[in-house]
Amino acid sequence: MQRMRARNGRMAFGLFVFVAGMVGLSFASVPLYRLFCQVTGYGGTPKTVDVAQSTRVSERTIKVRFDANTNPKLPWRFKPQQKEVEVRLGEEVLAFYEASNLSDTTTTGTATFNVTPFKVAPYFSKIDCFCFTEQSLEAGQSVPMPVQFYVDPEIFDDPGTKEVKTITLSYTFHRVKAETAAVGGKEDSIGAPNGSAPDES
Repeated sequence: MQRMRARNGRMAFGLFVFVAGMVGLSFASVPLYRLFCQVTGYGGTPKTVDVAQSTRVSERTIKVRFDANTNPKLPWRFKPQQKEVEVRLGEEVLAFYEASNLSDTTTTGTATFNVTPFKVAPYFSKIDCFCFTEQSLEAGQSVPMPVQFYVDPEIFDDPGTKEVKTITLSYTFHRVKAETAAVGGKEDSIGAPNGSAPDES
């Protein structure tokens, strides 16, 4: 009987450890997946680096277009300050988006991003940007949001990407979940008209 109790105790402990581990993995899965995408360029996610890793700047150029979208639950106007730039491969580039809070209260958003076509993501590296960091804007406030990046010259050495002439960098701002829950579904009443559509101006 004592041996059976000991065995049952070990089994219960093992099950507890397994369940705790699965819960921990479920919370870690999103940031781990995000990190995987940023390191590998999977799913059109640009690689994130601390400094430019390219050792050469090419005279060859490629066009980079900028796209901006806003979830309807976030009462912001969000747009790129430039529609398109032509950049030299390997050269660090600084571009700007602009976000404006159209509501009468302070609101907080966070941005997700990708590049298209997806296959160029391993060659598009962000050095610094505003993505995945909560951004709070006071009522009526407008702020510039910089993004620093470069395109690796090896993009034209890869048979799968050498024909690409234009890359689109796209950001979408969402209201942070904690804030959305706090307003209890009233956020739609203060949202900007047609807030989900990209700004075409």
